[in-house]
Order: sequence, then C-alpha cells, then structure tokens
Amino acid sequence: MNEHPIHWETPGTSRVPFAVYTDEALHKKELERFFYKSHWSYVGLEAEVPNPGDFKRTVVGERSVIMTRAIDGQIHVVENVCAHRGMQFCRERHGNKKEFVCPYHQWSYTLKGDLQGVPFRRGVRQDGKVNGGMPADFDPKDHGLTALKVATRGGVVFASFDPAVESLEDFMGPTILKYFDRLFNGRKLVVLGYNRQRIPGNWKLMQENIKDPYHPGLLHTWFVTFGLWRADNKSELRMDAHHRHAAMISTRGSAGQATGQASQVTQVSSFKESMQLHDASFLDIVPEDWWQMGDQMPTAVMMTLFPSVIFQQQVNSVSTRHIQPDGHGAFDFVWTHFGFEDDTPEMTERRLRQSNLFGPAGFVSADDGEVIEFSQQAFETKPEHRMLVELGGRDVGETDHMVTETLIRGMYEYWRKVMEA
Repeated sequence: MNEHPIHWETPGTSRVPFAVYTDEALHKKELERFFYKSHWSYVGLEAEVPNPGDFKRTVVGERSVIMTRAIDGQIHVVENVCAHRGMQFCRERHGNKKEFVCPYHQWSYTLKGDLQGVPFRRGVRQDGKVNGGMPADFDPKDHGLTALKVATRGGVVFASFDPAVESLEDFMGPTILKYFDRLFNGRKLVVLGYNRQRIPGNWKLMQENIKDPYHPGLLHTWFVTFGLWRADNKSELRMDAHHRHAAMISTRGSAGQATGQASQVTQVSSFKESMQLHDASFLDIVPEDWWQMGDQMPTAVMMTLFPSVIFQQQVNSVSTRHIQPDGHGAFDFVWTHFGFEDDTPEMTERRLRQSNLFGPAGFVSADDGEVIEFSQQAFETKPEHRMLVELGGRDVGETDHMVTETLIRGMYEYWRKVMEA
C-alpha cells in the first residue's frame, strides 16, 4: 500500500500533481528508490582524478561520497562518513592524499576505504597496566568506509549504493547508450572548468527542463534568434524502454537559420530580429567528425540519465550537469565543461567561449534557473493543484519533432511505477 498517496487526475501522467514537488515524505522516498537503490548515479570524470592519490568529493543523492584513484590506478567511490562516529571527514572538493584521516579521532583509511589505523586500539599502558582500547575481537576489516559499486565507460564514472544494481549498459539501454557512446567515444577527456549554482526548486524540474523541447525556442532568446534550437529545426526525441532516460536531438539550419518556415519563428516574442553579437566568435561553430550519426549531423544532443545527470552537446560546447538534491525544494547544479586531449588550441578556446551560453550566468541557462525557481514558488502555495503536460497528446512515445511533452510524461510514467509500487 502506498504510504503517501498522491492524487492524479488521470490514469496517465499528462497532469502532474504539484505535490510531487512539495511533499517532504515523498522526497525522502525518492532518494531511497531512485538514488540509493537500483540506479546508477553520476559521480564524475576519470579526468578529474588523473593521478594516484587524486580525489574528488561529490554526492550521490544527498549522501556525500568521494571518488578516488588508488595507488594501483583503480577508481573507487566511498561514502564520506567515518565508520567510527559518523563524521563527514573530507571537506576539500579536490586534492591528492595518500590516505584519509578523520580529524575527530584520527581513524585513517586507505584510498579504497579500508580502515588502516585506530589510535589507542590496544589501549594505553599506565602504572604497569593497559587501560582501555578496542575489544579483543575488533577487526579493522569490518569497519572500513562504505564502498559503492563503480562502473566506468568512456571516461565517465558512475556509482551505486546497491550492489545488485543492473549493469550500466543495461541501465542506459541501447537507444541512450548509442548517444552516450557518440559523445564519450574513447578519446581522453580534459576538464576545462566548472560552474556551480544553487537552484531553489525541486530536483525533478531540471530533469523535466532537459526533457522539454517546447520551451527552448520560446523562452531562450539566444536559441531562437540565432537558430541554435528552434521548434522548426530537424529534430528527434528518443527514450529508453523504461522512459526514464531521454535524448533530444536537433540539427541547426545553415547560416544560423532554422530548417523550417521562418515565419513560424519570427512570430515568437523571444525572437529578436535586430539582435546582433558584439563578438561574432560566439557563433564560430566548427562541425566535428564525431557528430555524425548515419546520415545525420546533429548540432545539439541533450541526454538526461535519470535521476542524476545531463550530458550536453550544444554545438562545440560539451559538458556534464550533475543534479544534487538538497531537500524537496532545492538542488545544487554542477557543470563540468570538458574537451578532448586531441583538441587543437583553437578548438579548446572555442569550447570555452561557447560554454558562456551555459552555467549560472549563461546567456541561455540563466533563464532555466529563474523559471524553475518561480515554478517551485507556485507549487508551494498551491500543493493541491496540478500542471498540464498534454502538448502532443497524452500518450508516451518517441517523435521526430519537438512540439510535444512526451518525454516528461514518460519520466512520470516511470516515476509512478517505482514510487507507487
């Protein structure tokens, strides 16, 4: 029996109750069912820990974890919770260490998470006798850090608290795996930089935002004016078999124009015909060989892997976007911009320049953070209401156009299956 029933107006998912964004008990249940069981979560790139001893502190759901590269070169992910008294002992975001030492009582751990040192384990000799110490049957092997299951592919690192989680490849499914392998095709990755922001909205709203092709050509002046993402661009929407993951694929028209009828776009209020760039290099777009998929050459592919990450290609800018929930009404959003080791200096500069479209102050992405905040504010004041997700019908299926909300309906179809089981 569902402990936290939510009223849905219809049997399907075309009308999503505001309560799925505002109910704290539901949020805790989501963490357990989507982040801590049966799912893989993104934790980072192998390029972020290139050398033995390197580490990165991040999160899975709301739990602090550390991605490490051990002395043997293997990548591990351990929970940032001391086995002794539970302190989150690692405070740095990145660094290099030979071991982890909890400052509270100086228990020390290897980079794999094995307990290797306990002060006063055998007590203290005083007045001819030994006082204190751990029990005789205390075994350090039983008190290491919680180790997560780890999977890597194409230089990307995933982790799961669930040792029985399906393989990463099965988790993605063949449709999404095809687009993942297109971006992460074996070339060595190079980290170019980070953006971080706190967005005061429910974490699912960012998954929805990147499953929503309806808004980019309406909300984002930059996209519609310069033809980077418009409703009349050649496009596809693809999903995995569970409808939890998705890919939105778009091909920019020549000379910055959309591929369809321009009149359909110029009637949109966000289209600014008079807008010009002071620096034309922002649209210095160079096609790359790896873009090719069959007879298609997508200029933008946005992948959402539920629940934790977005993989982005927008022209020459490539990045990961990590969703880090913090309560039902806020999440941290971490962008990792990267390139490839064989990029020319000119291409690296181009990727960096185009990355200004994105991030907290990005010419495009600032809009998304704002509308998510305003949406959450409305949800909190009217939790008994619901939103309408009926563009393109009420069913769920892949399409070859953007005028639909099918991917959002698909995500909530999966949400209902897991949460109401």
